[in-house]
Amino acid sequence: ATPLYLSEVAPPKWRGAFNAGFQFFLSLGVLAAGSVNYGTAKHTWGWRVSLGLAMVPAAVMTMGALLITDTPSSLVERGKIDQARRALHKARGSSIDVEPELEALIRLSKIANSVKQEPFKTMFERKYRPHLVIGFAIPFFHQMTGISIVGFYSPNLFRSVGFGHDAALLSAVILGAVNLTSLLISSSIVDRFGRRLLFITGGICMCLCQVAVSVLLAVATGVDGTKEISKSNAVLVLVLLCFYTAGYGWSWGPLAWLIPSEIFPLKLRSTGQSIAIAVKFIVVFILSQTFLSMLCHLKFGAFLFYAGWIAVMTIFIIFFLPETKGIPLESMYTIWGKHWFWRRFVKEEADQENLP
Repeated sequence: ATPLYLSEVAPPKWRGAFNAGFQFFLSLGVLAAGSVNYGTAKHTWGWRVSLGLAMVPAAVMTMGALLITDTPSSLVERGKIDQARRALHKARGSSIDVEPELEALIRLSKIANSVKQEPFKTMFERKYRPHLVIGFAIPFFHQMTGISIVGFYSPNLFRSVGFGHDAALLSAVILGAVNLTSLLISSSIVDRFGRRLLFITGGICMCLCQVAVSVLLAVATGVDGTKEISKSNAVLVLVLLCFYTAGYGWSWGPLAWLIPSEIFPLKLRSTGQSIAIAVKFIVVFILSQTFLSMLCHLKFGAFLFYAGWIAVMTIFIIFFLPETKGIPLESMYTIWGKHWFWRRFVKEEADQENLP
């Protein structure tokens, strides 16, 4: 729910930064967890501390949820116009005239409520084909970057290339710090340079790093992966994965949450977001169950596998993702009519609706 909430309350010109903030704090939690794991690794009761401290952010989120208001879109959709007006003033500032934005939300809500068809069925209509494809592809590709696998299994991964147990845990902390730094960069430039540029540059960086890691492991450990890797080569693997993590941090990390939360119309927004998140978790479940076996069987080829997917997703972004920078959510429908490929779906459907 969080990316969707942020997209609905954020001013259009800062929407990218707000959602990058979500990924930033998510990564901050990962870094904190990695630091706790490293600090308690030598104690027999350390795992209890690691698990027990998870209740701290859970408690903070629970208390915070009691203090925030619903989004203006949600309030309007439920007929609570005065509350929506107050929520807009709270989000935009008491001196800002929110009536034009409120009127747009009311108009869109009436259109959404006039459609009696169940949202999941509506999603498969031809005019929503662009939304459905993008909403499915972005979370799918996000997991196929391999970042969740690197995050889950980085200690195992670094131990397999020559780091000791403590050094492997420390390496995971280093990757978390790099990710956090790159997210700060992303949040400061995503609304200035747009989503597409960050996707493309991040994809190129990640792809090159994965190929480089694969080549390095093939040379250092042999095709069958039985040779002992030197300390210097192990450090080089860590450096390459740091660059890979940085590329992810300024591109697919925050943007994979942002894009699905901003492209769907009001009547399909919650449904579209639920589909996107479901895809994300289903794919990461499958990958997490298969990665270690794949690493054992494919050796360095496992990194080529993800490099290939990153190349595919970067090409997909170049050709099929329209730029959404600075466009209000209620005007997001305009991007599909201007896109060289998706306009055929939107235009043909609009022509059919206008037939006498």
